[in-house]
Amino acid sequence: DSGSILIRGNPVSLNSPVSAQAQGISIIYQEFNLIPHLTVRENIFLGREIRKGPFIDEGAEAKKAKELFKQLGLDINPEKRCGVLTIAEQQLVEIAKALSLDARILIMDEPSATLTHQEVERLFKIVRQLKQQGIGILYISHRLEEIFSIADRVMVLRDGRHVVTAPVPEVNRKKLIEWMVGRPLESEFPKRSANLGETVLEVKNLCRGNEVQHVSFHVRAGEILGFAGLVGAGRTAAMRLVFGADRKDAGEIILHGKPVVIRKPREAIAQGICLLTEDRKSQGLVLKHSVKENFGLPNLKQYAKGPFIDEKKEQERFEKYAADIKIKISNPDQDAGHLSGGNQQKIVLAKWLERNADVLIFDEPTRGIDVGAKYEIYQLMNRLAEKGKAIIMVSSELPEVMGMSDRILVMRGSRIQGEITDVEHCTQEEVMHLAVE
Repeated sequence: DSGSILIRGNPVSLNSPVSAQAQGISIIYQEFNLIPHLTVRENIFLGREIRKGPFIDEGAEAKKAKELFKQLGLDINPEKRCGVLTIAEQQLVEIAKALSLDARILIMDEPSATLTHQEVERLFKIVRQLKQQGIGILYISHRLEEIFSIADRVMVLRDGRHVVTAPVPEVNRKKLIEWMVGRPLESEFPKRSANLGETVLEVKNLCRGNEVQHVSFHVRAGEILGFAGLVGAGRTAAMRLVFGADRKDAGEIILHGKPVVIRKPREAIAQGICLLTEDRKSQGLVLKHSVKENFGLPNLKQYAKGPFIDEKKEQERFEKYAADIKIKISNPDQDAGHLSGGNQQKIVLAKWLERNADVLIFDEPTRGIDVGAKYEIYQLMNRLAEKGKAIIMVSSELPEVMGMSDRILVMRGSRIQGEITDVEHCTQEEVMHLAVE
């Protein structure tokens, strides 16, 4: 609506992505823009093909792609289909694509959200390399440790407004969090008094191919059970088996002391087990449907009025949860895809709260969410535990899993490798030792 953009001191008019690219600006979105069935080469030069007469010069494209990867110190086959690449490799293809556009300003939106520790280190190495080449980097992240590791300056936005810009060496973690949430926080993780009850869910000898092997655990009423481990260790795969999203090869699920059969998510939901998936955008929400419709989807029977849906009742129930868990929306008919990550996660949580589930599985509950919204999610988890719900939390962020859990199970190689009961006095090194040794 208003404002100006200056590049090297000169005002520019940017009214489309094409005009931005012409000015040397490229962006790598959190959700990649690669076409899975096309090759790496085809994705890099899509819409800008190198031609030899009326034909595409595939040899010239492959040579240029190899030069780009060499510049980044990478070895990726240009003729490999993007759909078979890892998330980290796809991201590197996006960076190569940006360089092929002669980008001088590169915007990276949550680039490390789904990367392992080793992949993040490789990403940082490339970012520093691009910086040395004179490329300006706008690095958007909710992971504070990354800001201190990679950035020269930090700018904080809150509710769409500029709060502060400061040199990173002059900022500490506590001050940065206060700027982000707009108030002092006594602790990053809210405290609660654990009052554990009887075992609600017990899982015995859960197996599925090489993904999950002989996994057994239990979680009690009022308990937050944390699952730690590296990406690919089998944590999410195990939770999907408990929820019935994937079919198990073997294993027993016991709820309130009685064996239950769960082959599909609807059977898990009927038994009072709900999963807040790690991928809320493709598995937790229908982004082109309204907030209210997403809230009501698993609860339609409750709102049935003959062959119709009682929309007034649905609206009233949604408004109750919106006020209770502080969902910020313009109106309930707003598309879920237009909300922030934190509010999207709250919508997923609200629809399961309406089911009054006994077991809530939070898989990467704060991925891509700012510090203020994280704190609110933590408070909600604590409140649920205090009400006697059994909570399972899978998280790749060690401070989070250690700060929120009553007990931690560490997975490696598709198996549970150890249990930490004295969470208050354990260290990150102890958890990582179990995760990698």
